[in-house]
Amino acid sequence: MLNNLPNLLTLARIVLIPVIVGLLFVPADWARWVAGGLFAAAAITDYFDGYLARAWSQVSALGRFLDPIADKLLVGAVLMMLVANDELQGWSVLPALIILLREILVSGLREFLAGAAVGLPVTRLAKWKTAVQLVAMGFLVVGGAGPTGWFVSEIGLIGLWAAALLTLITGWDYLIAGLRHIGAESAAPAKPAAQSEARAEAAGRTG
Repeated sequence: MLNNLPNLLTLARIVLIPVIVGLLFVPADWARWVAGGLFAAAAITDYFDGYLARAWSQVSALGRFLDPIADKLLVGAVLMMLVANDELQGWSVLPALIILLREILVSGLREFLAGAAVGLPVTRLAKWKTAVQLVAMGFLVVGGAGPTGWFVSEIGLIGLWAAALLTLITGWDYLIAGLRHIGAESAAPAKPAAQSEARAEAAGRTG
């Protein structure tokens, strides 16, 4: 499982997270630039691990398990550090909160639907959301260490607000899709075994 390149790229993304976080604690411009470079490298692996796994027929259960976890750990850790460093403050915290809540929502939906053997495929709009979000976060990681007059932080903030808007749209789409499957499952007739278990449970409660 760990001897193929796609899985190694995913693991590398996880390993880079504490390094990026540690650099963001260093109050120096060079640290912000190094953190931005490492974040960009991690974001690039987010594309290539899935692409190579499909192209080389190396899709594995470990890869499917680790990939979304690596994405959420990276995004969550960096957003929290941007808030801690006051790169995001006031109303600018709102898009970060929207993005984090959406990640929790989608994770919950995927976990529930996995138990019902129902997949929740990634939409094209969700892929665009991820791309805009990662680019915006890269700008914000560099932030005030960027070249004077390039408005690096401002570009990052605009991108993060755009990502938050796409997050609301895609999160709503995923929620509706999940509720549709939940409604269909609730409307399906109970299996005989399930009915027997329900009757036994009811008898136990009244006994």
